[in-house]
Amino acid sequence: MWLRNLFLLTVLTANVHALPDINSWTTSKGMKVLHVEASELPMVDIAVTLDAGSVRDGQHHGLARLTHSLLNKGAGELDADAIASRFEDVGAQFSASADLDRSSIVLRSLSDQALFSKALQLYIKVLAEPSFPAKDFERQRKLMLVGLEDKQQTPAAIVSDAFFKALYEQHPFAHSADGEIDTINALKLVHVERFHAQHFVAANAVLAIVGNVTQQQARAIAQQINDALPKGQAQKPIATVTPSQQQQLQIDFPSQQAHVRIGQTGIQRGHPDYYSLYVGNHVLGGGGFTSRLVQEVRSKRGLSYSVYSYFLPYAQPGPFMLGLQTRADQVDQAIAVCRAEINKFIQAGPSEDELALSKQSIINGFPLRIDSNRDILGYLSVIAYYDLPLTYLHDFREHIAGVTLADIKSAFSALIKPESLVTVVVGRGAQD
Repeated sequence: MWLRNLFLLTVLTANVHALPDINSWTTSKGMKVLHVEASELPMVDIAVTLDAGSVRDGQHHGLARLTHSLLNKGAGELDADAIASRFEDVGAQFSASADLDRSSIVLRSLSDQALFSKALQLYIKVLAEPSFPAKDFERQRKLMLVGLEDKQQTPAAIVSDAFFKALYEQHPFAHSADGEIDTINALKLVHVERFHAQHFVAANAVLAIVGNVTQQQARAIAQQINDALPKGQAQKPIATVTPSQQQQLQIDFPSQQAHVRIGQTGIQRGHPDYYSLYVGNHVLGGGGFTSRLVQEVRSKRGLSYSVYSYFLPYAQPGPFMLGLQTRADQVDQAIAVCRAEINKFIQAGPSEDELALSKQSIINGFPLRIDSNRDILGYLSVIAYYDLPLTYLHDFREHIAGVTLADIKSAFSALIKPESLVTVVVGRGAQD
């Protein structure tokens, strides 16, 4: 035991210098800003994160993703080709995406003042003043329809969408950010314009800045973005997630493999049991080849090449999810083994050796998760958007090291309810 504690102490005190110091402030229009100075590379990474994910689609499923795909198709007098050319001319990269819970508009640029200034001005123009050309709207809408037709032929996509619909039913989390064919067909340009006007506002945004910029320079960057966006209002919280109810859903599909999802509603960001569940799930199904599920499902029985589990926390409780692929004639056996391992883990938790190895793996691997500016940018966006402590990165390994067997058993038994698990299978019917 003392050797294990000595190891953890050594890991916790190593590489402390690599952890970034976070500067934070709020602009005059209510936009929260987080900044990390990293002068090792002549680069700047910027991300505006908005409460504008697909949960804000309303009845227009797919609207958030369509809106973000159109940002760089026109702004002011510039068309899509001009925008792309100007970003390329200064060596900058632009991207925009909308997921279930939030959206992100990202700029990566050289920190050379002349180049960065041009990149930033164009980024702000695209963010705040998109023109949404009608021809590009129609083109992107058709591309989304093609993507939806492709999804109908992809069992992995089918099982994922079906799992979320079964888990969340009438809640906005039930709907894919890709939308559905009927809702995409019904979208109009005015819907995109209204979505942008409502959600692309300072009070609905957080800003992360990482790179070769001082705090004074970061404040100037934040001020320019703040000035370009209307103040607006933060979005009201989405509906509360209700605990999932047991369901078993079979979807026929002519595939050699059956795709399986098992799970239930899980936890939200900032949940007090997050670290206990994180470490516990690393033992159960998140630790790769050393995890219980891989050992029982793959190594001992050969039922699947890959099996995994994870918690996906959002602003509201996201899913606890277990996934695998297996032969159609092995589906029932594979599901039974997974359920048995979940039940066993709830009752007994990990062994002391499993717990120690998982904590060692997580703590040793943590520096690799923040070893680039882009990684840090992603963490800053999460910290700001979900209002996590500014010490989150500094405290992470200490929290992991402090997790006990009793903590894991308590957290899993309180949250995971085997009688409420949702099971979705895609593919088996065609083999019966």
